[in-house]
Amino acid sequence: MIDTPANKPFTIVVGIPTLGRREVLRETLSQLEKQERRPDRILICPVRGDDVDWEHAGALAIPVERIEGPQGSCAQRNAILDAVGDADAILFLDDDYVLADGFIAEVERLFLQYPDIAAVTAHTVVDGVRGPGIDMPEVLAILAKDQPPEMGHLSPVDVAPSGDSAFRIAAIRQAGARFDENLPLYAWCEDVDFSGQFRGQGRIVLSTALRGVHRGVKRGRTSGLRFGYSQIANPIYVVRKGTMRRSRAVRFVVGNLAANLLGSLWPQGFIDRRGRLKGNLLALWDLVRGRLAPQRILTLG
Repeated sequence: MIDTPANKPFTIVVGIPTLGRREVLRETLSQLEKQERRPDRILICPVRGDDVDWEHAGALAIPVERIEGPQGSCAQRNAILDAVGDADAILFLDDDYVLADGFIAEVERLFLQYPDIAAVTAHTVVDGVRGPGIDMPEVLAILAKDQPPEMGHLSPVDVAPSGDSAFRIAAIRQAGARFDENLPLYAWCEDVDFSGQFRGQGRIVLSTALRGVHRGVKRGRTSGLRFGYSQIANPIYVVRKGTMRRSRAVRFVVGNLAANLLGSLWPQGFIDRRGRLKGNLLALWDLVRGRLAPQRILTLG
């Protein structure tokens, strides 16, 4: 259990890695400014300078800082972690994740009320990742119609996804947890690994009072071939590292192979199932040859 000094204001930083979604990020930042309890700082780690509308960001009522880091969601998140200073909590967000207005106020309440919570993740009302994506007017309509429970419920989970979860900084530091930069680019499975590193520092929970919508914007994502390779290589790497159970990895591998095979027979315009299946098969061939490695995607088209 980790305590916050009674005389110290609880500080919350939002961290956002981003690539190629300038307008999407602009809309996300505008919604963050509308939070009932605003974050104390927003740390953005872009790949390129024009990934962010810095003029708009500088005009927000929340301090926004540019963090330098190499490309790759793990490396970008680590750069953000290095810059949090004496903050008490960090809320990592995908650049296309939109929060309900009371989200950050509820994060603060939970961390203060329950010192044994190390990380808390949200209930995603709608996830657009499996569809063509959700535009902002529809997101706002979804959140306006959403009926959160009168009393939020906490349930234990194994993993706090780093696209919509808040982490207690002291727990991360005590565990020496870092996002594994051997999982490059979109870094699939990094959340399982990261949560596994600090699980002994406190509870990891899902709160039904934390509400949000994942827009599932398709711009800036890893190619189907690379992502498919990661769907096989990354869980196997994380199992070998000891931060993922073998049974979970088997479910990931088998489930993704089946989804990509079926999706290749009946293609979906918004998901490159054939590219993913090709990546799956290439990874399995590398596994047989003893050459499987997550970093291999950097050499793929």
